[in-house]
Amino acid sequence: MKITDLLKRDTVLLSLSSTDKAGVIDELVNKLDTAGRLNDRHAFKEAIEKRESESSTGIGEGIAIPHAKTSAVDTPAIAFGRSQEGADYESLDGQPAHLFFMIAATEGANEAHLTTLSRLSTLLMDENFRQDLLNAESEDEVMAAVDAKERDKLGSDEEEASETSSAQAADDSNTPRILAVTGCPTGIAHTYMAADALKDKAKELGVSIKVETNGSGGVKNRLTSEEIANAEAIIVASDTKIEMDRFNGKPLLSTKVTDGIRKPEQLINQAVNGEFSKYRGSGRSSSSDEEESASSGGGGAKAVGNAIYRHLMNGVSNMLPFVIGGGILIALSFFWGINSADPESDQFNGFAQALNAIGGQYAFGLFVAVLAGFIGMSIADRPGFMPAMVGGFMSTQGIPGAENATAGFLGGIIAGFLGGYVALSVKKAMSGLPQVLDGIKTILFYPVINILITGLLMYYVFITPVAFLNTALQDWITGLGTSNLVLLGILLGGMMAIDMGGPFNKAAFTVGVALIGQGIYAPHAAVMAGGMVPPLGIALAVTFFKNRFPKEQRSAGYTNYALGSFFITEGAIPFAAADPLRVIPSIVTGSAVAGGLAMFFNVELLAPHGGFLVFFLNAVQGGGVFLYFLAILIGSLVTMVMLAILKKPLEQSKNEVQDYKDSKEKKEAS
Repeated sequence: MKITDLLKRDTVLLSLSSTDKAGVIDELVNKLDTAGRLNDRHAFKEAIEKRESESSTGIGEGIAIPHAKTSAVDTPAIAFGRSQEGADYESLDGQPAHLFFMIAATEGANEAHLTTLSRLSTLLMDENFRQDLLNAESEDEVMAAVDAKERDKLGSDEEEASETSSAQAADDSNTPRILAVTGCPTGIAHTYMAADALKDKAKELGVSIKVETNGSGGVKNRLTSEEIANAEAIIVASDTKIEMDRFNGKPLLSTKVTDGIRKPEQLINQAVNGEFSKYRGSGRSSSSDEEESASSGGGGAKAVGNAIYRHLMNGVSNMLPFVIGGGILIALSFFWGINSADPESDQFNGFAQALNAIGGQYAFGLFVAVLAGFIGMSIADRPGFMPAMVGGFMSTQGIPGAENATAGFLGGIIAGFLGGYVALSVKKAMSGLPQVLDGIKTILFYPVINILITGLLMYYVFITPVAFLNTALQDWITGLGTSNLVLLGILLGGMMAIDMGGPFNKAAFTVGVALIGQGIYAPHAAVMAGGMVPPLGIALAVTFFKNRFPKEQRSAGYTNYALGSFFITEGAIPFAAADPLRVIPSIVTGSAVAGGLAMFFNVELLAPHGGFLVFFLNAVQGGGVFLYFLAILIGSLVTMVMLAILKKPLEQSKNEVQDYKDSKEKKEAS
């Protein structure tokens, strides 16, 4: 399969209008969607943005290769975009990007598709090819340049394979033998670009190298045990999990896949000069941030912060199904009355009691332990899961015989990191034991020592002071006056809209959920109001101010009525990405107003999720359903009005752009 089987004239954009990363992504996604290559535009864009959050695909040299492999893709495809002026794509070299290839792979992409997609990334390493693309004057010239370069590349690959075979037959023992492994989270582009960069530079330097790629199609060119044993040094340029224990005792440098693309000469010279330290197997098979920093001596505070955030988000993401599923069951149990699960109440109903128990006692009762367990697993893989989860469960159960000694949600976070890093430390401490004891270490030593250390530290060191802190926080919130409660509501509501599912949104949500667990229900009313307003406000704006939005946004805008009604804030993301300077201030202001009003009206929300569903299930207490609905409505209207003011009618905007271009042309002519 050829690249031009996936890159077609209808997916080529020769003049991108956007000057920033969000705008470029939106234009290329729209191009693929308009061409009929996607079945879910929003899901595909989310997959692209998720990949970008792991590391920028702006690799430097004016190139960006955003890519995703997802079921949102109907037909494997490539979109090409070009910006002569350049766009700020947060590239690794800090320079504007001019050439953009957006790769869309299906979830079940076959080997031929993946090979073709990966081949594209290697072509872009050629400066002459990039110049041809910049100079192309039509879609046909772009297609011709790609086709010609691909034919040349396929011929070069055959020649290189022949040379490699001859070199191996000659077995020149005087040439240093270097091994490398490359991999990226998606395994389509960066994996193969790093491999090609290392091979090309090694050839230029006269160094024999073999590179294993860990891509979407699996492991290719796998390193053998004999090759590893004979290797002088090993370079691991990967941002995804690989098998690391096979390199135990070998000089090794573990770094990011982008270093393989941008610093191949430096890595190879370090390997040849013997500057790598010996790798000690830790039982982990990934090149995590911590290992990268330890091996390469880099990282610093930013790398540590990124690692902490990634571990925490792994826990939160796995916790959310328990909170959402359990929370909605709790809300449903209120259908028979707010006290319908209490056997001593006149409202008691057996089915309501079952729903409340399943949602509250079981699902809701597990979420802190699940949060902790998956934080620990993110840090130390499977060895970190059990001690962290037990520590999280201890946080919710407290110390036997001690009153109010439960550490709750905050204790769960501590248990997650504690269990994970205890497991790493124990693994490292026991790495020197004889290999014959590996089975006993895994089955007996690690679990017992990990849970013993984590459990004792939680029991004697962390649970009591964190429980005291939780009680102090509870007393502080319940003692706040009306004005301070309103400020808290404004803060929580606004946070829900800042990044619509990102770290600020999740932080506000988890705070609200944690306070529900402590019997404080008002803050989460502000949280849910703030999360419902962005999609609802945008839907209202699309309905009543159609001339501010292009046709494709109008059709998507109407679906936001449903998304907002069910507390799905992410419905606002496509609009914010397309016009962040106008949309984000509008939705943050509306959400802050809704959150502040919910607290001002003294609304209490007994269920952590459900949107408008909770209005019919007696889950809204305090100020009541009407005032809560009023708070959400006012916030949504504020967002709608701000969007109507900040976003000009499309025809007016087009005229202003044309006037600007005409004025610029006149100045240049004079």
